[in-house]
Amino acid sequence: MTIAHRYLDDVVAKISWVRDTQDENITAAGAICADTIAGDGLVFAFGTGHGGFAALETFPRTGGVTGFRPIVETSIALMHHVLGDMGTAQYRFLHTQEGYGKAILRSHQIKEGDALILFSHSGINAVILDMAIEFKERGLKVIGVTSVPHSSQVASRHSSGKRLFEIADVTVDTGIPLEDASQFIDGLEYPVGPTSTSVAVAVSHAINASTTASLVARGYQPMIMVNTNSNRTTEAHQQNDRNYEELWRRLRDREFSGPAVK
Repeated sequence: MTIAHRYLDDVVAKISWVRDTQDENITAAGAICADTIAGDGLVFAFGTGHGGFAALETFPRTGGVTGFRPIVETSIALMHHVLGDMGTAQYRFLHTQEGYGKAILRSHQIKEGDALILFSHSGINAVILDMAIEFKERGLKVIGVTSVPHSSQVASRHSSGKRLFEIADVTVDTGIPLEDASQFIDGLEYPVGPTSTSVAVAVSHAINASTTASLVARGYQPMIMVNTNSNRTTEAHQQNDRNYEELWRRLRDREFSGPAVK
């Protein structure tokens, strides 16, 4: 069996584990998101580094429901340059700085009824925990998508001493082990083949689908993004433009709060 075969088998096994053990939590997360969307709020989604990929998949995405709002803080989302602008050194510094998460949220005009999904494999870094705590202090719901096995073995890097799974109202456990990478090669010290991103993205889509099902069950007509690369391109663009208009309506009705002045 090739290493590629073993790796893909492992990803399938890990997603199957989430399916078999986390269905109740995913359903609960979907219900929170449905409450927010039906109540004219926004479900913000955020992750640093690779955790941001799962957040980006919430909207706009084919099959996704309007009402999700990814937050992309470029300086801690993109580090592919490694050196120079938005490099690894800046990333390592910024995502450990307390107060940064609260500043990010201030720029997004959070209001009563909103919810937040945080994607973080370790669930221990300051920016993620800043945001979780800020939402909780406002009485708003927090969903954590994190690895409880990993997080349980490491200390928080936030002054609260908390990890994401200890703060979130609902935690979806990805079950990914501490190492993340899953394949060992004879003669090589470190494993290859990371799995946390694939599982987190699958969970992101599962929450989105569960949200939509919950909305439909309560008689709410969700607005769904459709694929424009089809034989109905014009119709698809028109549908998606209606979705964007709905997003704009939800954004423009927010009360502006400018940057904090010290």
